[in-house]
Amino acid sequence: MTSFSYLLDGFYIALQWDNLFWALIGVTLGTAVGILPGIGPAMTVAILLPITFSFDPITAFILFAGIYYGGMYGGAITSILLNTPGETGSMMTAIQGNLLARSGRASMALSVAAIGSFIAALIGTVLLALFAPIVAELALAFGPAEYFALITLGFISIAAVLGKDISLGLISLLFGLAIGFIGIDLQTGQARFTFGVPSLLDGVHVVIFVVGLFAVGETLSMILLEGGTNSEIKKFNWQWLNRKDAKKCSGPWFRGSLIGFVMGCLPAGGAEIPTFMSYGLEKRLAKNPSDFNTGAIEGVAGPEAANNGAAAGVMVPLLTLGLPTSATAAVMLAAFQQYNLQPGPLVFINNGDLVWGMIASLFIGNVMLLILNLPLAPLWARLLYIPKHYLYSGILIFATVGVYSLNNSIVDIWIMLAVGVIGVFMRAMHVPVAPAIIGLILGPMAEQHFRRALAISQGELSYFFESPIALTLFIICLLIIVLSYFLRSKNKTKRVKNAL
Repeated sequence: MTSFSYLLDGFYIALQWDNLFWALIGVTLGTAVGILPGIGPAMTVAILLPITFSFDPITAFILFAGIYYGGMYGGAITSILLNTPGETGSMMTAIQGNLLARSGRASMALSVAAIGSFIAALIGTVLLALFAPIVAELALAFGPAEYFALITLGFISIAAVLGKDISLGLISLLFGLAIGFIGIDLQTGQARFTFGVPSLLDGVHVVIFVVGLFAVGETLSMILLEGGTNSEIKKFNWQWLNRKDAKKCSGPWFRGSLIGFVMGCLPAGGAEIPTFMSYGLEKRLAKNPSDFNTGAIEGVAGPEAANNGAAAGVMVPLLTLGLPTSATAAVMLAAFQQYNLQPGPLVFINNGDLVWGMIASLFIGNVMLLILNLPLAPLWARLLYIPKHYLYSGILIFATVGVYSLNNSIVDIWIMLAVGVIGVFMRAMHVPVAPAIIGLILGPMAEQHFRRALAISQGELSYFFESPIALTLFIICLLIIVLSYFLRSKNKTKRVKNAL
């Protein structure tokens, strides 16, 4: 069977009434959390993990995928109206989008973002359906050494990209690795880092860590570090795109979609880098660069398309290699583990109905998002009127009940709160939290592949460099570290010169 045949089977699953209902819930909830600053799709999926434990896996992942795509667009609404990105991928949209809003063209900017999100997500999902099975077949050639090298590349790349500098990213990564090693060593049967607490013998549950770091940590940091009041919503009149504006946006939509998908597929993926690249490209290609001083519609179309294209791109390494390249992808990997599923080369064979049903639901979710967001954008903006103390109190209660329901254990709640407090300090010190989650999830996998490789080679470390694939990946890791420190020292020198 071809990818097209499998995709048709996926549509048969996704078009069932119960799955359609949860897809609608997902995109609606995703758009809502994207609008609310500080609450993103990663945090929402993390909160819902304990609640969806009894769901059918296909239904749960259709819900999660809808939240992911909805959150990508939801962040554009507050970026344009209030210059407050609800998601990091919407930061570049805020620059030109808010300028357009101030000049009375907010509705046009929202239209560009909605249509651009739809086009980019559609292109990205088609590419996902075409290329993910091919990547999965190539991944079958990977052995323990290659997988260890690939996971190491993922560690280094994510630490370098998600932190202000690579050292801060590595600190977060090491924290996650340390938590991941808590529990009984499956090979020796020895307890590691349990400190005599019986509840820790099984390790720290991924859901507890994710909810603590994202939901509790983000909420406490917003209360303690941000404080603040709700912003005032700007009023605007609805205005549709004319043919001239649509023609002007067609190039940025297409270019942004491709940039987002390709960058999302890389180990250093995510939505931030492709949106920066798309914005810079459109500014260089603009016929009238001076428009970027007053509000350029291309500056919204390109980055917003890149944002949503990246959302499809990160699914490729997640599904085919089990390698998350964004915070939301890391939480979705935790969701796979919650259902005792392991993304990788065989997931398209062993769990094809789940994967193709989820991919098909992305097509359906994109149509739902377009229908929802074009006429309802002003209504979404009114969610910002919710008082913050009600919002954050509800999140903390929801998180606590969800974590307690996992094992009915008070210890789990204390662990969640402790991780949340650590998350506050990490945010205050600008240490990224996503590498910690990736370290927790992929750390035990890296250890497993490392031990397998040593068993095969009878303890010879040279085995890791005998494979051309593994050797290439390790060289790339070294280049990323060197380049990161080179760029950091160059920026320091530039700042010193400017200060003088």
